[in-house]
Amino acid sequence: MNKIYFDQASTSYPKAPGVADAMVQYLTQVGANINRGCYESAYSAEEVVLETRELLCGLFHFNRSKNVILTGNVTTSLNMILKGFLKPGDHVLVSSMEHNAVMRPLVQLAAEGVSFDRIPCRSDGSMVVEAVEGLITPRTKAIVTLHASNVCGTRMPLRELGEICRRHHLFFIVDAAQTAGSVPIDMEALHIDGLAFTGHKGLRGPQGTGGFLVTDELAEQMEPLISGGTGSISHTEEVPAFLPDRFEAGTPNLPGIFGLHAALLYLQENSMEAILKKELELTGYFLERLLEMDEKEKYVKIIGKKDLADRNAVVSIQTPGMDMADAAWQLDDSFGIMTRVGLHCAPNAHKTLLTYPAGTIRFSFGPENTTDEVDAAVDALRKILGKGI
Repeated sequence: MNKIYFDQASTSYPKAPGVADAMVQYLTQVGANINRGCYESAYSAEEVVLETRELLCGLFHFNRSKNVILTGNVTTSLNMILKGFLKPGDHVLVSSMEHNAVMRPLVQLAAEGVSFDRIPCRSDGSMVVEAVEGLITPRTKAIVTLHASNVCGTRMPLRELGEICRRHHLFFIVDAAQTAGSVPIDMEALHIDGLAFTGHKGLRGPQGTGGFLVTDELAEQMEPLISGGTGSISHTEEVPAFLPDRFEAGTPNLPGIFGLHAALLYLQENSMEAILKKELELTGYFLERLLEMDEKEKYVKIIGKKDLADRNAVVSIQTPGMDMADAAWQLDDSFGIMTRVGLHCAPNAHKTLLTYPAGTIRFSFGPENTTDEVDAAVDALRKILGKGI
């Protein structure tokens, strides 16, 4: 049975060409740590890490490579920003569509005196942006939002939110887990102070890579969440005051960074706009096929937007006539179609979308997916939900 991978929002597959080779090349031909060894292999590894920071600056229109902090994933990055920045008495605004990578740190911080309010979103995931300014208080320090929902693909209005932050002198922190590498992001134009990303989704690098880009102004407000050896100013036990060392302690995931470097080079050589266009074409085609099924056979219910306006290549459905976990299992077991089912680590997003506590079956597309694979998924759904198998 041929396998069809429709779980790209969880992690990209296949990875970008050259990623695996770069990781093997580090492990078999380099092997050295950075910032520690005074020999050629260590220096060559440092060059790759520096170039990775510079490639990320170019990708996100940011001008300070030393302010690119490399971490293990976007969750670590968001924890470092939120827990390093917010203090008791501070207040932040978040969208009602947030992933637990934002909400769990904030709920922890709430027990220490940090408060938050949720910016309301509609039942298709779109933000009620006109409600934002009415939620700002004298204690509000930042707006924190994901760029696009991992549940239904709806994007948040970053340009409008950035302007609100600029007018009210708030920091703007963005979770780009679902958009980094697939949707253009200009940190300067959007007034973003902190951008958290992961390497293994739209960037098509390996798991265990990620980081955040941070302005000097926000970095000055942050305390390091982790401290230890950096290989710099080793004569003192104080945490370095300069970036990136202030927020990077311990041995980095150099095989992963070499893989991320290769993925970024591939993305630089290939049009991100063309990749997004292909993904959205597949999304539009899938939505058309689902709408036919919904209107004629009533087998599925589409969650969120039913068009391509302000969305990513993510589509969630419910199956009113069948338990969704059973439907997802049958898709894989009988047809080789891999999806994700459940609440997708975003319970309040499902409350907003009116799909809590049942959740959804999520289909998410990448540039290697095809219309034939979409047809196979629709045909499989029709067989499972209509006649059974």
